[in-house]
Amino acid sequence: MTRIRFDAVSKSYGPVEPLRQISFSIEPGEFFVLVGPSGCGKSTLLRMIAGLESVTSGRLLFDDEVMNDVEPRQRDVGMVFQNYALYPHLTVAENLAFPLQIRKQSRQEIDAAVERIAASLGLSQLLSRKPKQLSGGQRQRVAVGRAIIRRPRVFLFDEPLSNLDAQLRSHMRTELRTLQRELGVTTVYVTHDQVEAMTMSDRMAILNNGIIQQIGTPAEIYDRPANTFVASFTGSPPMNLITYDGRTLGARPERLHTQPCQGAHELPVTITSVEFVGHEWLIHARTASNIITMRRSDDPMIAVGTSAMWYVHPEDARWF
Repeated sequence: MTRIRFDAVSKSYGPVEPLRQISFSIEPGEFFVLVGPSGCGKSTLLRMIAGLESVTSGRLLFDDEVMNDVEPRQRDVGMVFQNYALYPHLTVAENLAFPLQIRKQSRQEIDAAVERIAASLGLSQLLSRKPKQLSGGQRQRVAVGRAIIRRPRVFLFDEPLSNLDAQLRSHMRTELRTLQRELGVTTVYVTHDQVEAMTMSDRMAILNNGIIQQIGTPAEIYDRPANTFVASFTGSPPMNLITYDGRTLGARPERLHTQPCQGAHELPVTITSVEFVGHEWLIHARTASNIITMRRSDDPMIAVGTSAMWYVHPEDARWF
């Protein structure tokens, strides 16, 4: 298993600098997610690992080996792209076999590997089909199979689920995470979807404007966001950010209360809407200066336009 390390890495295109002084490590065998809004630099970081983007300054290392000038084909990484990048004229079996043919492995070795990977990904009945005859989820599994068949030292995923519908995307998240745990290969996954990041990662890095805002486990980032950007980017709905006594008070929707306790922060609100989303209710309300949301598991039995007092208990408050 491989450790990936960024040591004061920057990337510039003339006067434009999409990444500035990035330093962090991805541990061996870790499922590490890079997440952030479009244009934040996450795909550039991934492409640097693959060798598809050069490092302007600083060092990129695999274990103790500096990779700045190592050609992509010599880095031993497997990459899955957003559009899957399958060869349309080849069958599923031929797409899976291609990386091993490049390595000039024997036909017997190739056939055995294709059968093994196809079985593990549920593709055994599809080996004779061309990509155009496959569904989006099947194409995605072929792309994953082609990346893992040669057992690279690093897996790279560039928003591989963004073209799938919501139900299939949820299913494939589970499949990918299970597969990665079984293989134990260091994995870097790029997404703009914070729910995807929270559900899949061992640790995650949140980027904005080319700067890492916070690195941590999903629980650390959810419970203790480093700043208001992280607070508003993570969670669905995100953390409420409330102007209170001249400061910004952060409280997750499930941490707003209708009953006070000692030292609770009071929030006079007016209910603006109530949503039932199947397993919970979301109650939206207006304070003097903010729109905030409370999450409830039971029916709140409250009408739009009603005035109420909500509370943030001291242990649930996050100050910025």
